[in-house]
Amino acid sequence: MQELERITALRSELDTLAGELAKQLQGVQVGREELLIAERALNRLAEQDRAAAEAAAAVAPTPARVAGGRSC
Repeated sequence: MQELERITALRSELDTLAGELAKQLQGVQVGREELLIAERALNRLAEQDRAAAEAAAAVAPTPARVAGGRSC
């Protein structure tokens, strides 16, 4: 009978551990999802910054435009 009690106690410990691990896994999954959302947002912001920089460069006067296109 000692073996049966030992097996029952070990199974109970494993059930408890399985529950704790399930909670940890859920927390990890939530954290990964939050990081994915943050990564997407930062990528969008970087794209917007690049587009704004390109647009600004396209309309900014170059030294040749300022001098009327003449070479010095």
